[in-house]
Amino acid sequence: MQIVSLRCPDVCIPLMLMIAAMLSLQNDSFADDVSWLIEVTTAPPNPPREGVGQLAPLLVNTDGQTITTRKDWESHRAVIRDQWLKFLGPMPELRPPVKLEVRKDESLPGVTRQLVRYEGEPDLFVEGYLLVPPLPSDKTKRLPGIVALHPTTNATIDEIAGVSGRDEKQTGLKLAQRGFVVFCPRCFLWQDVSSLDEAVKQHRERHPETLGMTKMLYDAMRGVDVLESLSFVDRERIGAVGHSLGAKEALYLAAFDERISAAVASEGGIGFRSTNWDASWYLGEAIRDENFALNHHQLLALIAPRPFLVLGGESGPGAADGDRSWPLIEAAQPAWRLYGEPVRLGLFNHDEGHTVSARSFDRMAEWLDVYLRTDRD
Repeated sequence: MQIVSLRCPDVCIPLMLMIAAMLSLQNDSFADDVSWLIEVTTAPPNPPREGVGQLAPLLVNTDGQTITTRKDWESHRAVIRDQWLKFLGPMPELRPPVKLEVRKDESLPGVTRQLVRYEGEPDLFVEGYLLVPPLPSDKTKRLPGIVALHPTTNATIDEIAGVSGRDEKQTGLKLAQRGFVVFCPRCFLWQDVSSLDEAVKQHRERHPETLGMTKMLYDAMRGVDVLESLSFVDRERIGAVGHSLGAKEALYLAAFDERISAAVASEGGIGFRSTNWDASWYLGEAIRDENFALNHHQLLALIAPRPFLVLGGESGPGAADGDRSWPLIEAAQPAWRLYGEPVRLGLFNHDEGHTVSARSFDRMAEWLDVYLRTDRD
């Protein structure tokens, strides 16, 4: 940056001192943040806005009054949350206690990997991989935990946990190697069924009024339950991460489960029309209606002020997130500002398509390192 020297009358000096103080304060407020926070929280000029859907103003209450305080936002936030939960449909309120049955135990370089089985819904059992790095010698210390949600793949939890697949797909294993306790649950669409349609049919037979996305949210919350059940996991430092289908789950988990302290969603497609949100295993046909009043900027606002990063691959092949995601992020940011600066909601566009590229994984890992405070151990 070039520094330009200007002559200034004495009247400018107080103004210059005030600006310097503000800059110093801003730098202090960013001291515990990723160094690239401003980059990912600042929208590009004129992002595409077609197909975004309705963006109901967040800072206007049901009486049409402008919301200017955090207290008033918290009241309106509860209204928005209830509207979404009514749309999503109910799931069992009482979740079974976590009892892990270890089905396989492996020692890898720097990580222990266990295939475990546990009760998801009452009388419905789920498998997942638990990845545990070396535990602190001081038994009073706890490690940060992450629920790592797999994408659409018949390999399900095997790839994300590093049992199979290419390096870029082994997100859970790589995060465990960085010091996180990682739990990778299997999505219900592949749990003891032969097809996605069969999974949805069985779910709707149990819960006729409940969407597939609600079931995914419930199961992801059970993943948090699993981490909380472990004595060596810090309950105040639990995060979520996912790619594609898993990113959709990470968005909903962060929005509706305040136990999530920080999250990263890679290429889930924030916009309803950016990907197949209308599928029966997600939100269904209701969102196709141009007058559908809910939208994902509301979920992004529910997450505030917990750090949430979207990874986009546009304009690479098959991308679901990118510049077109910005209108939703920008619409949510005013609610975040009621909690003060800096806003920790943003998007990193790596332009490499529908993948967790090396660059985007580095951003994902650093985001989680900083906001789940791995340096505390």
